[in-house]
Amino acid sequence: QVQLVESGGGLVHPGGSLKISCTASGINLADFAIGWFRQAPGKEREGIARISKTSSTDFVTSVKGRFTISRDTNKNTVYLQMNDLEPADTAIYYCAAGSIAPMVEVWDYWGQGTQVTVSS
Repeated sequence: QVQLVESGGGLVHPGGSLKISCTASGINLADFAIGWFRQAPGKEREGIARISKTSSTDFVTSVKGRFTISRDTNKNTVYLQMNDLEPADTAIYYCAAGSIAPMVEVWDYWGQGTQVTVSS
């Protein structure tokens, strides 16, 4: 059975940092592209970052320069390091494993999400 489990969410003050994790069982994350998504209250889910199987990364404009994504293959885990957090970053954060190609993304597996709240 495949499971993706996000962890590390919580409450942080504006300007603070948080590192969330996506750990897999049942699959080897190194065989997949990994995407990070978030859904804020009342808004649609949006993709914010992704890392390919070859570890190239992409970020949406709103998080570029503040967020980084990395892999630890030994731990079968992908991380999202979030710096200089803003209240607008408050959302449930999800990871997904799948495949990416020009103009196409297919996400096969999803985690259950972890809440990130940025508030003073």
